Amino acid sequence: MNRTEFYDDPAAPEPNSLVVAASAVVTDDEGRILMQRRADSGLWALPGGGMEMGESLIGAVVREVREETGLDVEVTGLVGTYTDPRHVIAYSDGEVRRQFNICFTARIVGGSLAVSDESTALRFVTADAIPSLDMHHTQRLRLRHYMEKRPQPYLG
Repeated sequence: MNRTEFYDDPAAPEPNSLVVAASAVVTDDEGRILMQRRADSGLWALPGGGMEMGESLIGAVVREVREETGLDVEVTGLVGTYTDPRHVIAYSDGEVRRQFNICFTARIVGGSLAVSDESTALRFVTADAIPSLDMHHTQRLRLRHYMEKRPQPYLG
């Protein structure tokens, strides 16, 4: 299934769902950030995805990181909340979603790095490498907020 992201685009389709989602800035012992190239869009992104019924948001981000990267993580903090209604994601199956994303920080506690059916590549990158990666600006916003080492989470 393919996905197209829109931002502040009058041509964007009208959303037909609202999804609670979680993402994570996962760092290694050297402070590099784990990025994945999404199979559905080809863009680089933080690992994450939608929360399922019967699980907590923390449980969702831990599960999503494991599914998408093969790594087990422990949540260590909060980057922020991302709820901008101008961000719309359209899927090839007809779902057009507005996403309520909570972005966490996490550290690796186990597992082995492995590409999944949701990603075509995984890479730990330094902050200097972020500008060269092809990604949606909403991902850059989360990364910028993380790198700013804000005293309080971003609320938006």
